[in-house]
Amino acid sequence: AGRDATRAFASGDFTAAGLVDTVSGLSPAELLSIHSWLSFYSDNYEPVGKLVGRFYDENGAPTEALREVEAAIEEALKLQAQSDQKKQQFPPCNSEWSSAKGTRFWCSRQSGGVQRAWAGVPRKLHRPGSQGTQCVCVRSSGPPWGQPGSSQHSDRGDLDHPQLQQYEGCHPLAEQCVLLT
Repeated sequence: AGRDATRAFASGDFTAAGLVDTVSGLSPAELLSIHSWLSFYSDNYEPVGKLVGRFYDENGAPTEALREVEAAIEEALKLQAQSDQKKQQFPPCNSEWSSAKGTRFWCSRQSGGVQRAWAGVPRKLHRPGSQGTQCVCVRSSGPPWGQPGSSQHSDRGDLDHPQLQQYEGCHPLAEQCVLLT
């Protein structure tokens, strides 16, 4: 009566090879895509039954495979929450490039899609375990992140964070930086 093609909701592969129920090897982002589809269907449609197979047995009871996927989705949700929190502390910069002007990074109160009360200054952020750097906007006044009531700070926001580096040739407190290429 039915066929489970869960993987295709994450991979976008609706060929015969992609229309399968296994989700092993999917990334946390792909698992969140499946979670989003499940939420959409449960919010908008009335269930009429369960498909016997990898995720439900002949009595409609969840299988170990379903419990494993649910645990993996929970872990992916935790990773997403951590990422969202990091984006609040260090929102991505706005950027543009042209052959004539080089690369321009700048910060605003909405850069990186993160609404906030401060604009910040561009800095290179290196996350341990990752290669390269990312331009982020950094608060340049007030207490460091996570220390809102602390009176024991230098009123430099997160400028002294050990994973941050100032762009060479840019003023330390400029809200924009242009790098000639």
